Amino acid sequence: MKRILVSTLTLLLLGSGCLHAEGVNKAIHFQKGKTSATISGIVVRGDTDRYTIVAKQDQTMTVALTSKEKNAALTIYAPGYSVTQEDGVSIIAGETLAGAGEGEDAAGWSGILPASGKYLIDVGGTRGNASYKMTVTIQ
Repeated sequence: MKRILVSTLTLLLLGSGCLHAEGVNKAIHFQKGKTSATISGIVVRGDTDRYTIVAKQDQTMTVALTSKEKNAALTIYAPGYSVTQEDGVSIIAGETLAGAGEGEDAAGWSGILPASGKYLIDVGGTRGNASYKMTVTIQ
């Protein structure tokens, strides 16, 4: 009974966005002279792909996410976030950018960055597996 309760709680937390299983974990770097990068990927149901990018306060960042079945969403965490492991599952804590928060199912974001540092872009599927293309631009 206890095992069923723990499993059910874990599934509920995964669905709420508090816990994340891991897929891809990469840093985004622009080619010399470029201000954007495009990444293609497939995120498996229940996993998230994570991308980090370093940017400066007051720069403008635009993230555009497209998916064939319109079933990919992103969450963007501001510098100062933390990622911890608990029973093999990652837990992300920290502030998200307005309009790209947990559970908002954002397919894009554009705005002036509030702080300098490393941002985390977390891409997941809203239903089933999701193939996606994401373009990140910083100016």
